[in-house]
Amino acid sequence: MNEEKTRDYLAGRAKDLATRAYMNNFVTHTDFLSVSEQALFYNILASEKIPANVHEFHGAHFVMYGGNKDAERAMVCFLPDYMDEESFMIAEREEPSVLACVRIKPVNAKFADNLSHRDYLGAVMNLGIERDQIGDIFTGENEAYLYATCDIAEMICKELIRIKHTSVKCETVKSSECNIEPKFEEIGGTVASERIDAILSFVYHLSRSEAQRLIEAESVYIDGRTAYSGGYDLKEGARVSVRGHGKFIYLGTENTTRKGRLFIKVKIFV
Repeated sequence: MNEEKTRDYLAGRAKDLATRAYMNNFVTHTDFLSVSEQALFYNILASEKIPANVHEFHGAHFVMYGGNKDAERAMVCFLPDYMDEESFMIAEREEPSVLACVRIKPVNAKFADNLSHRDYLGAVMNLGIERDQIGDIFTGENEAYLYATCDIAEMICKELIRIKHTSVKCETVKSSECNIEPKFEEIGGTVASERIDAILSFVYHLSRSEAQRLIEAESVYIDGRTAYSGGYDLKEGARVSVRGHGKFIYLGTENTTRKGRLFIKVKIFV
């Protein structure tokens, strides 16, 4: 499905879900969206003149939810009028109804393979599960936590018994039990300004023209939204994803050199 068809499908789907949440007063949600699909959703809002800070679409409030603060894949959840974002999050933590967290561990850790993110994802998809029904997978030593829709999580717990040569056991747990955090490397250096093209050049060792081409190709996302201009100044705490390169968090400036350059720091996810 090309981008235009994806956008049209997502616009129609989101409108239907928002209308159902508003009319029937219950939570509705999309499947898991990638970073680029989330950016498309925000573009749809912009095309309907909905400001970025107004989380409402066709009468229903919405929240982006992936189960974990570091989750990259997320659902758009449309809320009934009696529920706000805070009450939705509390309800999901206490009794999940939208998505569930599955812990996957080897039956015998002593004889377990060293499993990668790709191994876990491949094993789950080999069950016949579509990618948009699965959220992020956080991998640690001899365990992984996977986010999925509630019915798919139940299926995984019943049917996923082996990954490569390793017998595994699965159980649903509270999201708060996922204590695996993404690995990152913190780096610092000087840039001429906080423009996104300057910081991309620094982080990924690119020329300014190469960074600009990534932006023009709509391959750069800032906090889930497409970056259209190299002149955009990054704000402290901004999360940046670059298709084909990775992602980082901008930590802001620390000081200015004698020549007027800014010393900045970023966290690059590895």
